[in-house]
Amino acid sequence: MKKIFLGTVALVALAVPATAADLAARPYTKAPPPAYAPIYNWTGFYIGGHVGGAFGSSNNLFNSSSDDGRFLGGIQGGFDYQFSPNWVLGLEAQYSWLSDTTWVATDILTGDSIEQRKRGLGSVTGRLGYTWGPGLLYVKGGYAFADISTAAFAAGVVPVAVSTGKDGWTVGAGLEYMFAPNWSAKIEYQYYDLGNSRAAFPTGTVSWRNDEHTVKAGINYRFNTAAPVVARY
Repeated sequence: MKKIFLGTVALVALAVPATAADLAARPYTKAPPPAYAPIYNWTGFYIGGHVGGAFGSSNNLFNSSSDDGRFLGGIQGGFDYQFSPNWVLGLEAQYSWLSDTTWVATDILTGDSIEQRKRGLGSVTGRLGYTWGPGLLYVKGGYAFADISTAAFAAGVVPVAVSTGKDGWTVGAGLEYMFAPNWSAKIEYQYYDLGNSRAAFPTGTVSWRNDEHTVKAGINYRFNTAAPVVARY
């Protein structure tokens, strides 16, 4: 009986350390996956459309205002290259059709009159932007042109020589936001300077500016499939 008791005590003494060792051991757990964050890539071609308004300078032809606000709508396309984490360089072509673009100015003393019609505005510009995630703040500038026709008549009936500026320069700035993969929206201000027009009446030459201030809201479809992509950081 004594031998049985001593044997049982020995087995218990051996089992306790083994059980304690089992309880102290930490179960293996897999390391958590690495963190992820969206990275927005502005590099690639894009096409889109825009709507907005055009506001010409007030020209004092024959003491009358000859220009006012008009609706515009158009298309744009271009290419952007993101050459650093925060800088984007691009080239864009744009054309806007104008509504209700004909104005007429008449000298009430001589009957001399000028009629001008602007059908559209276009530009080819370089673009430089600063990006932070889905946002892109940019400036632009370059060549501008307009679809303009002008006619002038002395005493209201006799055609006179007219020269009209159709080429010039443009500058602008805007904010673009990538709201979904391959889609971005923008709001933009753009100024067009198309030089001066002149009409040579027998009573003297009349000159006026051809410039436009425009405000546009637009949307672009971007062909870069990695906007946005998911990457480790």
